[in-house]
Amino acid sequence: MKTLGVLGPKGTHSEEAALWLKKFLHEDFRLEICADIFDVLTAVKEKNLDAGLVPVENSLEGSINITLDTLARSDTLTVSRELVWQVKNFLMTKPLVEVKAIKKIFSHTQPLAQCRKFLRKNFPDIEIISTTSTARAAELVAESDENCAAICTERAGKLNGLTVAAKNIQDNPNNSTRFFEIRYKPRDAAPIEKFDGDKVLIICQIDGSRAGSLCEVLEEFSKRGVNMTRIESRPARTILGAYIFFFDLETDAGDEALRESIKAVYDKSIWLKNLGVFPVIYA
Repeated sequence: MKTLGVLGPKGTHSEEAALWLKKFLHEDFRLEICADIFDVLTAVKEKNLDAGLVPVENSLEGSINITLDTLARSDTLTVSRELVWQVKNFLMTKPLVEVKAIKKIFSHTQPLAQCRKFLRKNFPDIEIISTTSTARAAELVAESDENCAAICTERAGKLNGLTVAAKNIQDNPNNSTRFFEIRYKPRDAAPIEKFDGDKVLIICQIDGSRAGSLCEVLEEFSKRGVNMTRIESRPARTILGAYIFFFDLETDAGDEALRESIKAVYDKSIWLKNLGVFPVIYA
């Protein structure tokens, strides 16, 4: 049976997204809970897991840097699919704890940022504590002797005996997170010839010291009709001012246009990696 790793403990958005895949797409896999995102990716890289489902970007707060940086540094990880997951955040407390009595709120940094307006309006003066995950926040509230709350999934709260104090507290009702399913790819795997999927992800480093170098790369996609849905830059971790770029490309332009544009970008880059062609699933 396939093993799929996710960020734990039980009750995270990552686990909920994986359980949705299992239930609604009727997939058969064993879920493995990992301590953090890096552990998920490392376990896939070392072939201790068949795959990992990790967040890559939130619509309100942007990229998940540990995912991008790990993919950029690896020669043996590939993206097999993308899941767009609607995020719903709940304020959860122990039973009988009144909202006005809450002294502390626990959550991961991403949901805390996603619920910034709610917190500023309703809890302007209380202590906010960051945790490794929303599920861990629920555990800490359940273990605490104080009147406190967690911003977490409803499942995480219920798993720890908490009740809903407020639901859907994210600042934007369209809050969503993109997840990548990551798999191991041998270094000697054949290059991609057929672009059977919705997107292609490529990563490259270009010579940023030369004026117009990024513009030249973007023109290679534009003149062949290849639509780019996302561009992201990250430090190359070599010298100050050196950057790598992530490009999400749609496959509608066809195999030839994609092959030609990626080859042209490769010729203009210090290095380039194709992280995979994959479908996009909307939950």
